[in-house]
Amino acid sequence: MKKTSSGLLLLLLLSSCLLITCTNDKGIPDYNDYPEDIGKLIFTKCATAGCHTDASKDAAGGLSLQSFDALFKGGRGGAVVIPYRSDYSTMFYFTNTYSDLGVMLRPTMPYNKPPLSREEVTMLKNWIDAGAPSRDGLVKFSDNPNRKKYYVTNQGCDVVTVFDQASGLEMRCINVGQSAANDAPHMLRVSPDKQYWYVISLTGLYLEKYRASDDSYVGGAFIGPGYWNAFTISSNSQTAYCTDMSSNHGKIATVDLSGMITSDTSRPFNYPHGVALDASNSTMYVTQQLGGIDLYKIPVADYSGTSTIPLYTGTAGIPMNPHEVVFSPDGSKYFVTCQGTSDVRVFQTSDDALITIIPVGASPTEMAFSTNTPYMFVSCTEDTLNFPGRRGSVAVINYQTNSLVKYLYTGWQPHGIAVDDAKKLVVVANRNYATDGPAPHHASACGGRNGNVSFININTLSVVTQEGSSTTKKIEVSVDPYSVSIR
Repeated sequence: MKKTSSGLLLLLLLSSCLLITCTNDKGIPDYNDYPEDIGKLIFTKCATAGCHTDASKDAAGGLSLQSFDALFKGGRGGAVVIPYRSDYSTMFYFTNTYSDLGVMLRPTMPYNKPPLSREEVTMLKNWIDAGAPSRDGLVKFSDNPNRKKYYVTNQGCDVVTVFDQASGLEMRCINVGQSAANDAPHMLRVSPDKQYWYVISLTGLYLEKYRASDDSYVGGAFIGPGYWNAFTISSNSQTAYCTDMSSNHGKIATVDLSGMITSDTSRPFNYPHGVALDASNSTMYVTQQLGGIDLYKIPVADYSGTSTIPLYTGTAGIPMNPHEVVFSPDGSKYFVTCQGTSDVRVFQTSDDALITIIPVGASPTEMAFSTNTPYMFVSCTEDTLNFPGRRGSVAVINYQTNSLVKYLYTGWQPHGIAVDDAKKLVVVANRNYATDGPAPHHASACGGRNGNVSFININTLSVVTQEGSSTTKKIEVSVDPYSVSIR
């Protein structure tokens, strides 16, 4: 009897240490690298048997909270804590029951137990807003200024979601835009030297510049009122050309990126949208988005030499509505997505001759090239034919043979797309803005429908799925994810 009592006592002590905490040599609870007050809250309310532990996480959204490191591995839907941003952290959403503190989501956690007190919710919120540091003050993802990242604009929220390449999880949410109203960040590009990223907004007045090492704001170049859609950056990272898609009075603004000074704003152009520079950076190609049947070909040194390249063959009739133009990796060809005719048109750079027309899904938009394989990926935002009952597809094209390889379904209304050859992945932003699409799992602080980010395996040309599942891996982000760029 005495031996049994002693054994039971030892077992209880060991269980207490494993499930709750241990102490360090100073007698301070460790809580597996959480700060003491946060650790105590998590280990008594969240990381309990049957809930968010390593052993039971599969039945709890794939999320373990048993350690600080486990927290930042996220769950099946992605990260649950974004350092400095409780307003974009679902861990806060699901534990908050006080509307004046922020977003509230159901079911309230802890599940089937009393909700957290106001003091506990406030403590959790303040911790996240302070960076969600570890016991030793480490803020996750702050240790490497050369970190590889994916950037996604959230057009509905004036936010850029930053992903950590290594883990594939959201790591930061950066406010962009200079006005109190929604500027609608439309396109983001990382500079060729990988030192900065730039963003342009539909109703904004500035091309904004951010430092890629820590995503801090550097400055903005005033480009004036317009309907700013796209821009390209010279290969030396010194100059940007921005397009204002305003009817037949559209502008192209030239920006010196070192001083963030707009040196010239030229007009008129008819609905200018997609823009690309040739390999020499001497000639700019610009699409006419609405009603267009031509491309503008513009000598950078003298816009007065602007000419047009016809997109059609035979008699012009149906507007091409060209959206984007990009050059092949070797610069010998350029490709144009034509939304009016649902195809990609391929031209020879040397003489601007049309090589071929590749039919694709409805509303082809963005294109991205792999440099290690012969594949180009095209987001077809409104395609309803290739995957009945779904909206959107990604067309895979062999850009060496100019032939269609296959279609992939990545999510509802794919738009932004970028290739990470180092990870052998394609990153796709699925807008999900139409109300006939799948309901997002979460709400957002700014209102509207959340979208998501999914991935394509370049080696297998298949959509990446959840580990141990056939379900597509989708990382939900805030409202209307539109553009993608990779550092």
